[in-house]
Amino acid sequence: VELVESGGGLVQAGGSLRLSCAASGSIFSINAMGWYRQAPGKQRRELVAAITSGGSTNYADSAKGRFTISRDNAKNTVYLQMNNLKPDDTAVYYCKVDLVSSDYRVNRNWGQGTQVTVSS
Repeated sequence: VELVESGGGLVQAGGSLRLSCAASGSIFSINAMGWYRQAPGKQRRELVAAITSGGSTNYADSAKGRFTISRDNAKNTVYLQMNNLKPDDTAVYYCKVDLVSSDYRVNRNWGQGTQVTVSS
């Protein structure tokens, strides 16, 4: 199983970016999908937003009202629309996908990370 992220970049404060993460490979089903981030100098990744297979969403307080997570089950893809970006949003963003592979094993997979930099 491979996760490919895209959409990061450099943006000014107040701007927008849309991240995508596509899963491919021997997939039977996908359960929860989510986005995490690791800010410069921080050792831990923090949850930004998550979405279940049924479409229920969960957001970090810092993301509420500005970010929207969505998924396209036909494309095995999760998106993160980020609006009104702030310098504090600068981080490497990682997608996480919980899935069942074709051999019916439960796997947790991480993307390679995409850099988001917000300038003031």
